[in-house]
Amino acid sequence: MTGTTGYAPLSDLAVYYEIHGAGSPLVLLHGGALTIDLSFGSLVGSLAQQHQVIAIELQGHGHTADREVAGSIAGFAADVIGVLDHLGVEQADLFGYSLGGLVAAQVGLDYPDRVGKLALAATHFHPDGYKPEITDPAQTSDLLPTEADFAAMVTAYRAVAPDPDHFNKFLEKLQVTVHGWAGWTPEQLGRITAESLLIVGDNDFIRLDHALEFHRHLPNAQLAVLPGTTHMEVVRRVDLVLPMLTRFLG
Repeated sequence: MTGTTGYAPLSDLAVYYEIHGAGSPLVLLHGGALTIDLSFGSLVGSLAQQHQVIAIELQGHGHTADREVAGSIAGFAADVIGVLDHLGVEQADLFGYSLGGLVAAQVGLDYPDRVGKLALAATHFHPDGYKPEITDPAQTSDLLPTEADFAAMVTAYRAVAPDPDHFNKFLEKLQVTVHGWAGWTPEQLGRITAESLLIVGDNDFIRLDHALEFHRHLPNAQLAVLPGTTHMEVVRRVDLVLPMLTRFLG
């Protein structure tokens, strides 16, 4: 992908971003252990025809270095606001995938005035939202990332990370981040005022009844279930996701 790249110099971390296209600002937030390109490479070009796409790599991901301590969802959300402040963007729509969806929703909760619309792909709202086989220690479900998926994560990381050999330590800390996340209560979700679009796969990590509950708790939300789609495939379904996003974002 081509575009303008840079680093937002936050107080303790330089956070990498890319800017593509022009128009109304749209922030893209990638999945856990992924990069901008792995999550959104097939979508950025089309989205940039209508929007100023601001794609961010969170702490420890891609070009952005890791902190000594594990991050938190709230901390990642604050970093996103730090990037927007650095760029002088007062308000933006957000499209987050998986971990990025958690961060986008947290931005919507903590900084409601900074968010236009929220699109959350493959995102749950509480740790119990995953299907049991996803968190089973045996890790044998065919819904999980494949060996090829994992190899792509490692390759992408090593190609751009400040410390290419940090991937395994970064993964350990990311597990601390994810397992330390308590989720949101229905009351908290009720305070997210942004118009929201939830997108899940029918073979996602996330239980469909949980996705329905998420939809029910958000005051102004739409829900889309993609057929024949796993967690890793959600953002690869350009044929379905792009028309939905285009219509939703306007």
